[in-house]
Amino acid sequence: EVQLVESGGGLVQPGRSLRLSCVASGFSFVVAGMSWARQAPGKGLEWVADIGPGDTSIYYANSVKGRFTISRDDAKKTLYLQMNSLQTEDTAIYYCAKDRWYGGNSRGQGTQVTVSS
Repeated sequence: EVQLVESGGGLVQPGRSLRLSCVASGFSFVVAGMSWARQAPGKGLEWVADIGPGDTSIYYANSVKGRFTISRDDAKKTLYLQMNSLQTEDTAIYYCAKDRWYGGNSRGQGTQVTVSS
């Protein structure tokens, strides 16, 4: 059974940073593409970034490019999202997902990120 557990969310002021983590189990993490998506209040799911096996083929949504960095530690079966220069528009529930984003991915329960002064 695929299990994904996110952590690291919280309340942060605009311009600050947060790092999200996602611990994976129940599948072969080392050969899996992984992704992050988010859902802002009252809006649908939005893809944020994804990464292929072995740190290959990293892609970002235009809204986060240059501010967010996706990475992975295969030994720890953990996916990360480093978020810098956070903006109020980044407020959302952030989800870790197995495979490159296609909308129907298995995902975790999410972690809340709130950017507010």
